[in-house]
Amino acid sequence: MAKTLDLYYYDSCPYCQKVLRAMRRLDIEDKINLKNILRSQEAADTLVRVGGKRQVPCLFIDGKPMYESDDIVEWLTREFA
Repeated sequence: MAKTLDLYYYDSCPYCQKVLRAMRRLDIEDKINLKNILRSQEAADTLVRVGGKRQVPCLFIDGKPMYESDDIVEWLTREFA
């Protein structure tokens, strides 16, 4: 069963760029919903309400937050490589 994946990020964050590069390398951009917290107040509010903090990148896996770019890249690689 496919998981619902939402990545909360913003463009100028180097840690977010690391995750976005991994997504391109794994060719999975179409499998993850991107939520730019600087362009969407709703995304920013959801990140804080559900995740408890305004830290990016944050990958929500079926609604549960995962922080830290290295952890996210490792999880994505395990799931999609």
